[in-house]
Amino acid sequence: MGGDPSMAATGTATVTVGNAFRQYEVAEGWAKLPATITLGYTHGVEVDSAGNVYIFHMNKPSVVKFDSEGNYLSSWGDEYESRAHGFLLHQEDGEEFFYLTDMSGRVVKTTLDGKVLLAIETPDLPDIYDADRKFIPTDVAVAPNGDIYVADGYGQHYIHQYNQEGALLRSWGGAGSDIGKLNCPHGISVDLRHSEPELYVADRGNHRIQVFTLDGQYKRIIDENMDAPCSFYYHGDEVIFPDLHSRVTILDKNDQLIAHLGEDQQAYKQQGWPDLPLDYFRTNRFSSPHGVCFDADGNIYVAEWTQHGRITKLLRK
Repeated sequence: MGGDPSMAATGTATVTVGNAFRQYEVAEGWAKLPATITLGYTHGVEVDSAGNVYIFHMNKPSVVKFDSEGNYLSSWGDEYESRAHGFLLHQEDGEEFFYLTDMSGRVVKTTLDGKVLLAIETPDLPDIYDADRKFIPTDVAVAPNGDIYVADGYGQHYIHQYNQEGALLRSWGGAGSDIGKLNCPHGISVDLRHSEPELYVADRGNHRIQVFTLDGQYKRIIDENMDAPCSFYYHGDEVIFPDLHSRVTILDKNDQLIAHLGEDQQAYKQQGWPDLPLDYFRTNRFSSPHGVCFDADGNIYVAEWTQHGRITKLLRK
């Protein structure tokens, strides 16, 4: 169940989310933006090994960096304005890189300050893509061997697997609701919580998660305790995902529910959603969560898909 406001024993007002098993305190007013930057739709959020927090949003500059206290540090990425979507920070041989999905039809690997190291364009698959059938990637994942997986969530509903140099290895999926078919494969991630890596796909339009082997073989479906899963983030044995229909969900190692956070089952039913008036939003409720991550201390950052942009930090209690 969603959390409710509470009073700490000291008498200091706090706001919490969670349930009897898991609670977080909302760090109100966490992000301190300079007057020169206005957030647009906030799609992605990541934390680096130093605890710095990066936001990927649809105004410019599109990547904004904060320290863990929410103090603004730097920004870059004007070229992703209006096209920013999936956002992955990945460690490779002791270094950290971003993988960004650009809805103009590109996936790019960059340094933490935005230098492009690799670009993946529309796959050369004429049976799938042409002038009318566009490639519109929404998320990216990287396997332990360096293979790159791209979810074409807003295009033709395929998953494409590449090697670390960007050469296409295989593709699977296509539009549909049958096993192995996809309807807006919006998010993708490599799950390392079990004896062998697995590929989790947020099959959002089908209101489910599909699990595949790393070579694209179907394994199982997860379709409980979710409505419109967007993406994934792992912390220890837990997986967390933003459910676009107004909550954040945490599952255990066996994909059983631990908690829904900030649930508002009225938000996505409002006229005009997700572009709701500012006075609708409540500190301890989510409207349209789109990106989420943990930091090393188990705190959570949530980015919401709303015209005003919204970033929430939840402190583990």
